[in-house]
Amino acid sequence: MLTRFPAQAPRPAPLTPPARRPVARALMATALGLSLAFSALPGAPALALGAPESFADLAQSISPSVVNITTTAVVAAPADGGPMVPKGSPFEEFFKDFGQEGQGPQEPQREQALGSGFVISADGYIVTNNHVIEGADEIEIEFFSGNRLKAKLVGTDPKTDIALLKVDSPEPLPFVTFGDSDHMRVGDWVMAMGNPLGQGFSVSAGIVSARGRELQGTYDDFIQTDAAINKGNSGGPLFNMDGQVIGVNTAILSPTGGSIGIGFSMASNVVSKVVDQLKEFGETRRGWLGVKIQDVTPDVAEAMGLAAAKGALITDVPEGPARDAGLLAGDVILTFNGDEISDVRDLTRTVADAPIGEEVPVLVLREGKEQTIPVKLGRREEAEAVVPASGTPQGQAEPQEAEVLGLTLSPVDDEVIKGMGLPAGTEGLVVTAVDATSDAAGKGVAPGDIIVEAGQAPVTRLADLQARIDEAKAAGRKSLLLLIRREGDPRFVALSVE
Repeated sequence: MLTRFPAQAPRPAPLTPPARRPVARALMATALGLSLAFSALPGAPALALGAPESFADLAQSISPSVVNITTTAVVAAPADGGPMVPKGSPFEEFFKDFGQEGQGPQEPQREQALGSGFVISADGYIVTNNHVIEGADEIEIEFFSGNRLKAKLVGTDPKTDIALLKVDSPEPLPFVTFGDSDHMRVGDWVMAMGNPLGQGFSVSAGIVSARGRELQGTYDDFIQTDAAINKGNSGGPLFNMDGQVIGVNTAILSPTGGSIGIGFSMASNVVSKVVDQLKEFGETRRGWLGVKIQDVTPDVAEAMGLAAAKGALITDVPEGPARDAGLLAGDVILTFNGDEISDVRDLTRTVADAPIGEEVPVLVLREGKEQTIPVKLGRREEAEAVVPASGTPQGQAEPQEAEVLGLTLSPVDDEVIKGMGLPAGTEGLVVTAVDATSDAAGKGVAPGDIIVEAGQAPVTRLADLQARIDEAKAAGRKSLLLLIRREGDPRFVALSVE
């Protein structure tokens, strides 16, 4: 279960008795000397950084920049007049069974929630999670000194779960800066700070457990850590050993809601860009290309004759910047604005960070040849939903049915269009049945899907599809690339022709 309130307090490390400290340090120095001597030998591995003797100096220096956040919101009473108890509370079922009879409607009540954050400028800008302050009527900041100030909301970005707050302080505030999260390696030490379970200003330490984790968002780039984070740590900072913020603690993975050592912090290189835009505009402004895309899998690469399974394959080009520039379905985007694209995730993030309203070069592979196409990007937030194009009108086709590639297919005609509620003019081959043992079933093809292209050429008749199969076999290919639409949503599927 993914919980967007991080999880569990660390146990303090046992103290070294004062009488043993000189001996312990001598032993550590001796061990370090041996390690250094070993590392100087030819072919010896590089010396990795050891565990710090203490985190105390680091914690002391950066604690004043970390804040507790208390939010207040007016919550409507239950429609049935029942008592208001926290969702998931052990008392929830009790009151459901015994506490609601004979009670009248209740007045709306004020509800408080706790979270964490950190100051990023002397003039009072504070970063936290969007879910910490979402729906809040009042936001109060408690500083390490004990001072409390009201905060106003500058802007939010639900896509990365980041919010920017501002307080007016009579004096400059202690603050921290963002570090480069791309420099963090698996195994590096990190320290988390925040307000776990309302205890206030708590510190925990651990390592980077993994990089580049995705949870549920389009722009996810989470650092996974085993540093203990709890409910109430949300929005708090994850520090490197230089005291720089390299992540914002956002969620945990746990079957119980308690810590099992799998916490996630949104990488600072994502957060810092969002914060800059929120500070300048009060909202995000991401680039928009206007294409539907999918990863180039090994079987898709083989079907297209590509040397490697990389890039982003365009499945559809609705109205927008990409269509205006001349990008086509079936193009494989290899680089965008000079940056190499390895997959859909790469392209999504690169486009989001690209300049709006400016032309950027897009290198695509089209019919086996590379081609650079300049595209003037739009703004994603302003883009309206567009119904995918459904193809060009076709003439009336003879009703037919055949089994091909484990699929039972029929040409789309007026009767199919009416029966399936398809847009007028839809053309292709409709899947009426799928052999459960076939490659098509394993790739997720289902009855009701419509094949509109095969081998990157339109198909309207069964003979068209058979011709594409014969061409693929003649070219020595093991699979054929199909463009399939399901409820208007396109995707490419490579099916075996052997």
